[in-house]
Amino acid sequence: MTSVGTPVEQRDARAQLAGLTITGIEVVGVRAPLPREFRGSYYRMTHRATLITRVRTADGITGEAYVGDEDGALAAIAAIIKREIEPKLLGEDAFATERCWQLAYPATFDILRDRRLGLVALAGVDSAIWDAVGKALGMPLHRLWGGYRREVELMAIGGYYGEPLGSIADEIAFYRERGLAGVKFKVGGATPEVDAKRLALVREAAGDDFIITVDANQGYEVAEALEFAWRVEDLDIRWFEEPVRWHNDRRSLRDVRTRCRIPIAAGQSEHSPSGCRDLMEAGAIDVCNFDASWSGGPTAWRRAAAVALAYDVEMGHHEEPHLAAHLLASQPHGTFAECFHPDRDPFWWHLIESERPLVDGKLQLSDAPGLGWRLDEDYVGRHRIDLGG
Repeated sequence: MTSVGTPVEQRDARAQLAGLTITGIEVVGVRAPLPREFRGSYYRMTHRATLITRVRTADGITGEAYVGDEDGALAAIAAIIKREIEPKLLGEDAFATERCWQLAYPATFDILRDRRLGLVALAGVDSAIWDAVGKALGMPLHRLWGGYRREVELMAIGGYYGEPLGSIADEIAFYRERGLAGVKFKVGGATPEVDAKRLALVREAAGDDFIITVDANQGYEVAEALEFAWRVEDLDIRWFEEPVRWHNDRRSLRDVRTRCRIPIAAGQSEHSPSGCRDLMEAGAIDVCNFDASWSGGPTAWRRAAAVALAYDVEMGHHEEPHLAAHLLASQPHGTFAECFHPDRDPFWWHLIESERPLVDGKLQLSDAPGLGWRLDEDYVGRHRIDLGG
C-alpha cells in the first residue's frame, strides 16, 4: 500500500488519531424572552432557552454545541451533565464516540425523574464530542457522517394560533422574502374545518412552488385527523406530522396513514431509535422526524436513520437547524431542516454569529470543521442565566 502525504503530515495524522483526551465539560445556560406568546395546539411559549455544552480536551480542542429547549429545566440538565456524565468521561478519548455515549447513557436510567432530562443532557455532551472530533480531523460533520450532499432545504415552522406574526399572508410573504423553501404550519388547535380553511390561505399566499407540511402536535382524534386530511388533500401537502393524540399513537398513526393520501410524519416524541423502529414496523409513518437534541444526540439519530433506510422511511429532524442540517445532509433519505421566524427563535438568527447562506431555499453547508458555527459571545453574555450548583 502506498503512503499518502509527506512524513511530517503522516506523523501529524498519526498523532491526531492517537487520542483526544477529555479533560472537562462546561455548561452554560441561555434564556431569551420572546416578543409575544406563541401558541400551538395545546402548548404556549414565551421564552427560548437552551444549554451550551463545551467538551474540553488535552489537545486544546473544545467541542461546543447547544441543544434542547427545556425552559425551566436547564439547571437540572446541567446538574446531570456535571454530576453524572462528566466524571465518567474524564480521561476518555473523544474519538471513541460510541464508548463515550455508552458511558453517559446511564444518566437516562433514573425512573423517578423525567426521562427527557437525561436524554437532553446526553444529547448536549454527544453533540459537543462530535464537534470536537470534527475539529480534530479538520472535517465538517456533514461529511464525516456520510457526505451525501452539501446543502439542505430549510423550512420555517409557523402558523401559530392567534397570528402572532401577522396575517397568514404576511407571515408567508416574510418566509418567501427570506428565501426559505417552505413552511410547516400549525394545525390541531381548531376544528378540522377551520384548520383546512387556514391552510387554504397558506397555499393561496405561498403559490404552487412553496413546500407546505402541517403539524398537529398530537392535537386531533383519528376521525378529526382524517377529516382534516380529506379536506386539504388537493393542496399538495408534503406531510402531516403528529396528527393524533399520544396515548395510542402507533395504531392511530397507522389508521390515519392507511386512510388518507398525505404522507405521515412522527418521531420527535420518541425517546429512542427503538421507539422509531416500532413506528416503522407498525407501518405508521412515511417520515421519521427524530430529534437528536431531545433524544440522546447525533449518535442516537444516526442509529434511527440507519433503521429508517432499511424500512424505506425518510428522515427529518425536529427543529435545531444548526445540528439537523449536518445530519440530514449526510444521508440519502434526509429531508428538510427546520427553523423559526426570528421572533420565535432568536438563537438561530442571533446566538449563531456565522453566516447562514441560502440558495434557492437550500442552506449551504461550509467546510468549517465540526458543526462549523461560531457563537456570539456577546449575545451569550446578555442572556446567560445562573444554573446554580
